[in-house]
Amino acid sequence: MTVAARPPCRVLVTGGAGFLGSHLCDRLLADGHAVTALDNYLTGRPENLAHLAGAERFTFVEADVRQPLSGRFDLIFHLACPASPTFYQADPVATATIAFLGTLNALQLARDCGARLVFASTSEVYGDPEEHPQSESYPGRVNPTGPRACYDEGKRIGETLCFDFRRVHGVDVKVARIFNTYGPRMSDGDGRVVSNFIVQALSGGPITVYGNGLQTRSFCYVDDLVAGLVAASLQPAEFAGPVNLGNPAEFSIRQLAEMVIALTGSPSRLVSAPLPVDDPRQRRPEIALARSALGWAPSVSLRDGLERTIRYFAGSEAVALPARDAS
Repeated sequence: MTVAARPPCRVLVTGGAGFLGSHLCDRLLADGHAVTALDNYLTGRPENLAHLAGAERFTFVEADVRQPLSGRFDLIFHLACPASPTFYQADPVATATIAFLGTLNALQLARDCGARLVFASTSEVYGDPEEHPQSESYPGRVNPTGPRACYDEGKRIGETLCFDFRRVHGVDVKVARIFNTYGPRMSDGDGRVVSNFIVQALSGGPITVYGNGLQTRSFCYVDDLVAGLVAASLQPAEFAGPVNLGNPAEFSIRQLAEMVIALTGSPSRLVSAPLPVDDPRQRRPEIALARSALGWAPSVSLRDGLERTIRYFAGSEAVALPARDAS
């Protein structure tokens, strides 16, 4: 059961200039909280927070989560970590140290402040899963020596730290396993499939599909995901998770590409490229726990979310999209 809305409090969002972090800051400010966003701009972008410059109750701190954190907060959302293969594989050692040291520092701050901490984990902890859909009880199938391990295993050790700080220090933690999320403010060069396809379609160039395109993903619109994080933060101390946050509607990568082409009216054609190492064959969240414990489920369809995201990448909320068919 979801608890009552939290009264205004002091909130820290690490990774606050990122795609997801900036949307979370917007939601928290709208809910009346005093928000501090922390980011070192490794993958976050100043423009994601430009609209909040001078906003009441908002503070930005440029800092690296690998360094000890300070301040007094009631609630911490720990999101800081490169989250797309292009970014996290560019410097895998940095990614692994951010994942470990950043989470350690955030937890130590939560312990010292008596703050609640929401940890942004990931569906990547399931690796290339043998269970489908993936439930929170599934321990995963991750390659600890592969090129994705810096992120996958980094998030797994982050979860370990969260639960050890809960057991040893009594820190109130909530672990949210985030599945593929998309929407406005994604970087056009971050290598994630939705932004890749939209940018390629809007340019009219070929759309690159890795492998045969039959591998599946479940895509959650950013507003839905932020609502899930907020819902997790409202749960009593007895609830720590982990809890899956994602949209259980499953699509193949080829279906996604074809939908983007249709919505943009693009002349783009699909081209194939080799499948990256350890790329999961299928990914879909089981969200029964999120429904029952958080009272949360996504509401934005892939088509509606893609239309909003396409308008963002096209640079105008008024960009014309092809008319929908009757179906």
